[in-house]
Amino acid sequence: MSAEQILIWGGGIMYEFKYHKASSLDEAQSLKTNTADGIYLAGGQTLIPTFKQRLAAPSDVIDLAGIEELRGISTSGSVLSIGAMTLHAEVAASTEVRDSIPALAVLAGLIGDAQVRNRGTIGGSVANSDPAADYPAAVVTLNSSVITTQRTIVGTEFFQGLFETALTEGELITRLEFTVPDRCAYAKFPNPASRYAVVGVMIAEYSGKIQVGVTGAAGCAFRALALEDALNSDASSAAIDAVHIDVENFNSDMHASAEYRAQLVRVMAKRALAAL
Repeated sequence: MSAEQILIWGGGIMYEFKYHKASSLDEAQSLKTNTADGIYLAGGQTLIPTFKQRLAAPSDVIDLAGIEELRGISTSGSVLSIGAMTLHAEVAASTEVRDSIPALAVLAGLIGDAQVRNRGTIGGSVANSDPAADYPAAVVTLNSSVITTQRTIVGTEFFQGLFETALTEGELITRLEFTVPDRCAYAKFPNPASRYAVVGVMIAEYSGKIQVGVTGAAGCAFRALALEDALNSDASSAAIDAVHIDVENFNSDMHASAEYRAQLVRVMAKRALAAL
């Protein structure tokens, strides 16, 4: 598809880029390879504000919204598969998700507001690795795989730091696969304005073993191994209270101190445990 010249107003200055709407994965990757400084656009919930703040000024924007092969939800045996361009609202409303991993549908329904849920995509959220995003908690907890145009990445190895992932330049997420747990629950303390997770905790059980994922507390989502050890010995609120939570790498900002986030991890873990 031919490019269009687009002008964006940001910080009182006009700047331009070329806009492309790809119709296939091959076309999207070809466009990226043949642009000076191209960038992929999924739902745009982070990228567009980034443009407005002039934190990014790419030469070309490659819109993925027209690629049908990146959409859709299906189940096969114990695996739930969700296409990267599937909207949050679609995940929240999906019968397949509600029947297999209802906590994931709950998680999707807690993201932002109706406008965000009807524009934002699961693949865009995961690829962005925002420390306060919700989906990363599910990716690290639900024995997941991130399928890309080049390989399969184990969910627990995908997030590497603040806005950093295992993706290489030009690599695209095509779908995410989650292993259906015996039971699962998600609880979060949302920022009252953005609805981002100040802290979110997901707990899942596989064959009697409890796994715990945390988002919002640190630079990226992580497995809370100390909580897992405690809950696998004694699945109780008292066991959660007894765990020492190291705040050395926790976020501390205008929304919450590292110590407050540590307390929220305990509280949200208790709520998720109760919801099981």
